[in-house]
Amino acid sequence: MAFKVLDSWALIAYFEDEPAAEQVEQLLVKAETGVHKLLLSVVNWGEIYYNTMRKISQKAAEQIAKEMAGLTIEIVGVDEKNLELVRQAAIFKATRKFSYADAFAAALAKIRNAELVTGDREFRQVEDEIKIAWLR
Repeated sequence: MAFKVLDSWALIAYFEDEPAAEQVEQLLVKAETGVHKLLLSVVNWGEIYYNTMRKISQKAAEQIAKEMAGLTIEIVGVDEKNLELVRQAAIFKATRKFSYADAFAAALAKIRNAELVTGDREFRQVEDEIKIAWLR
């Protein structure tokens, strides 16, 4: 089964009904039918939460959190079992001009040999290391 990593950009576009929302919805539907498996770093989950809270409210962030819990997305944690993920994120953060959350999305895609789904152009820096599905 193919793995796809969602960057927070993709889910924010989905929840805010931006132009890329339809593409993200199609990915979610395909994940429900088993075409591929969607992954999201817990750090990117937090980025979605704080972004919503800052832009709208904590109540809205809680609603988004409930909606995310109902989606067919595996949340990948950061703990002693995932030190390879943390190490790769640290390498990306140290060697690229990335936010820490973006470094985790890229690292998760790299270590799981997955395609990263995003519209954030910062990820052009790692196109030579990971496969990227660009949203519009």
